[in-house]
Amino acid sequence: MAILKLKTVMAKGKKVSVKGTEISIFPQNEIDFISLTDMTAGFKEGSGLIGKWITNKNTLEYLGIWEKINNSDFNYPEFGVIEQESGINRLIMSVGQWIERTNAFGMLVKAGRYGGTYAIKENLIPKDLSKQKQSFVYASEADLLNLALFNKTAKQWRSENSDREGNMRDYATLEQLVVLSNMESMNAELIKSRNEPQERLVKLNQMAISQMKVLIENTQLKKLK
Repeated sequence: MAILKLKTVMAKGKKVSVKGTEISIFPQNEIDFISLTDMTAGFKEGSGLIGKWITNKNTLEYLGIWEKINNSDFNYPEFGVIEQESGINRLIMSVGQWIERTNAFGMLVKAGRYGGTYAIKENLIPKDLSKQKQSFVYASEADLLNLALFNKTAKQWRSENSDREGNMRDYATLEQLVVLSNMESMNAELIKSRNEPQERLVKLNQMAISQMKVLIENTQLKKLK
């Protein structure tokens, strides 16, 4: 996921329809920002999931690296302070505070009619599996799907997020859940066709990458009226 800048913007954007849910997309400086607010609206915790995500140690480490590479005005010393506090219960921080403290710009916080929290779409697409991960021995079919979509098993996620309740799927985006549902159906067909687990893992990972790109990029986009 991405980074943020406090700003009030009233300009019209675009939106994508995913399984009946409309997700706003706001273009700025030739970059598309996807509404995390819309993506979490259908979940019980709603936008509260964004707050949990921004205080996650792994999230902050990634955002810090991204900003260091792409943002010459990033407040790296302040990020060091935040990084030391990350992963512990006493860290309470919103996306707006992240932007204000570090001068980050990889996310947007918008007010007004199309307000909400937005993230750059490139951070939502899964990565190609390494040869090492392709040969990983997983404990269950669920872990095979986890590895294909999230690039980690449930055990690895729990080890990295010991302070979190639930599991990694509880923190998945709406788009990831849509793709996961499709992957489950595809995996069932691959099992019927007697595909070996390692072969299924590679195919499912390729499917996850392809479908996430379709959902996140410009297909099915329409202008807001």
